[in-house]
Amino acid sequence: MHPRHLVPACAGLDGVNLFLAGVLSGFGPYIAAFLAEQSWSQQNIGLALSAAGFVGLLSQLPGGALLDAIRSKRIAVALGSATVAAGALIIRLWPTFPLVLVALVLQGITGGFLGLAIAAISLGLVGHTALAQRLGRNQRFASTGGIVAAGLFGLVAYFLSYRAIFYAAAALVLPLLAALRLIQPSDIHFGRASCLPEYPGPNAPQRVRLRSLLKNRGLLIFAGCVFLFQMANASMLPLAGEALVYSKEVLSSLTFRH
Repeated sequence: MHPRHLVPACAGLDGVNLFLAGVLSGFGPYIAAFLAEQSWSQQNIGLALSAAGFVGLLSQLPGGALLDAIRSKRIAVALGSATVAAGALIIRLWPTFPLVLVALVLQGITGGFLGLAIAAISLGLVGHTALAQRLGRNQRFASTGGIVAAGLFGLVAYFLSYRAIFYAAAALVLPLLAALRLIQPSDIHFGRASCLPEYPGPNAPQRVRLRSLLKNRGLLIFAGCVFLFQMANASMLPLAGEALVYSKEVLSSLTFRH
């Protein structure tokens, strides 16, 4: 149970996870299907999606360091969500290779950054003791949001068009921002959110140097496994979407409702 004064903030974080997953669901397989419908070649689609995924992975470490330094995690989430929505609109309105590539790279960077920001806000709200429970709750709402949005977008594409998916994804940012307003700045403990413990001295303790992380064998093995999994798994749904659209399958959008 959360303290009574944090109940609205935790409910707001539930909503942020729910709608953010919906916004991000507008990318991935639907982008590949939309670009295939726009007569893009498989090579160009693969290049754009691979570049976005690779840049998104590389941005995790500097993104985490930047997030630790930012005092307002809420503003970071708001700006990141707006950037993702802008990327969806760019893809819909100007589906040319340079602009789509820029939009996907921004989405890849921002999408990963938003996940880190949600974790930081969670830590700042409930602390280390209740963090595991809070992260589990985050995942439940994110999974629910992803499933509901995937079904909604599949129906939107079937009854309207793939183009309408990106408008719907961008529109989900509005309830996300409304949920974010339930979290007050005073609810988020900056020290905990930035992994800085309470410190009695005048200055905060020094952080661990980045070089020391490279000496942690277990961490490097885990990072390598995650990297290989993402590289192998990320292309499966987009490739399936392309194949269905190229084969003129009218129900292609509905196959993504999982």
